Amino acid sequence: MNSAAQFFADIVAGTLDIYVITFTLVTVMVILLFMSFPMVVPLAVAALIGLVHFSATDPQVIIQQMVTGISPNALIAVPMFILAADIMTRGHTAHNLLGLVQSFVGHMRGGLPITTCISCTLFGSVSGSTQATVVSVGKIMRPKLLQAGYKDSFVMALIINASDIAFLIPPSIGLILYGTLANTSVGELFVAGIGPGLLLALMFSVYCYFYSIKHSDDIALVEKTDWAERLRALKKSILPLGFPVLIVGGIYSGIMTPTEAAAFAVLYAVLVECVIYRQLKIKDLMDSALSTGLITAVVFILVGIGQSFSWYISFEQIPQELLAPLSLENASPEFVLFVIALAFFVGCMFVDSLVVLLILTPIFVPIAESVGLDPVLVGVMVTLQMAIGSATPPFGCDIFTAIAIFNRPYMDVIRGTLPFILILFAMTAILIFFPGVALSLRDLAFD
Repeated sequence: MNSAAQFFADIVAGTLDIYVITFTLVTVMVILLFMSFPMVVPLAVAALIGLVHFSATDPQVIIQQMVTGISPNALIAVPMFILAADIMTRGHTAHNLLGLVQSFVGHMRGGLPITTCISCTLFGSVSGSTQATVVSVGKIMRPKLLQAGYKDSFVMALIINASDIAFLIPPSIGLILYGTLANTSVGELFVAGIGPGLLLALMFSVYCYFYSIKHSDDIALVEKTDWAERLRALKKSILPLGFPVLIVGGIYSGIMTPTEAAAFAVLYAVLVECVIYRQLKIKDLMDSALSTGLITAVVFILVGIGQSFSWYISFEQIPQELLAPLSLENASPEFVLFVIALAFFVGCMFVDSLVVLLILTPIFVPIAESVGLDPVLVGVMVTLQMAIGSATPPFGCDIFTAIAIFNRPYMDVIRGTLPFILILFAMTAILIFFPGVALSLRDLAFD
């Protein structure tokens, strides 16, 4: 009892003790989250309490760090990729990509869910956004899958997990932010994400095939498409398919930086949807610009506040003290990569993945470098955990996107997610023990 009283007395007195500070910051953030404040408020209040109450530091540091957090030039790519994704989501890109994939594999056993996996991968390479992929692919494929006899729990779990491949396939906003925070080449991260993204799509497709065999009595096959229809679908999809080729090819060849590729992405999206397809008008572009401005404001405010919070806990060396018992500096690279994956996975289960990225990246990057881990491999691993967290209960953002889009209860949406989460865990293990899955293509491109 006396020790507990002394502990709370230390909190009131602002004693510079790592455990006192940590308990206070975590408690404040949890209380504010349960009071339904947006995540930016708990981060800002916790940083302010730490600076003023415990460290007696000028609170203007928060503003300085916020400006520092949003100053890197690489962040210019974020709003441009968001704008390009919004334009293509409003247009016919998703319809054309889905039509192409279904024309080739839709008639096979498990063809419709495999179509969903491949389409999510392709649209992710166009949009870079998991939520845009849930909306665009999910709205089209869910009715088709239900009509064919697939259970709704399987369908929704498939859509929200396959959409998370967009985290790995360039252009990925998560990879851009990690590259900015870790001072790592965004171009290398883009190329390194391709291998794991494609392998994950293959693993999901294999599961869909065996699921369809197991439930073959309830599932109807789709009529096979003739080659004339396939050629028409291919013709419609040439321009959307050119998007990732031009973006990745431009970065790979050195013609464009990631920021220049983002600007080109907007131009390409406007030309395809407004000039060639003629699906969008000036008003649609204005709506896309407004939506992009709102999303960018939210992202950049989070980035700025996250930088302030990360700076404070690094200033007090809180992460170093808490992680000291693990002796990570002397551990094997595989164990360190496992700890990084576990920390990001657990964090993303409860908090927005962007916030976890902002807080944990500055903590683990120096540790990873000290044991010789390639920062590009760490970036791909971190992004994979962000993908898992986005689809994992209790607070994965794609779960709530699916709830809103499909108008289904929370439990119905998450009921079929376990097999896909296990596949994502298997992908995590593959990256730990076979890093060449991510690094081989990077080494080939940037040797």
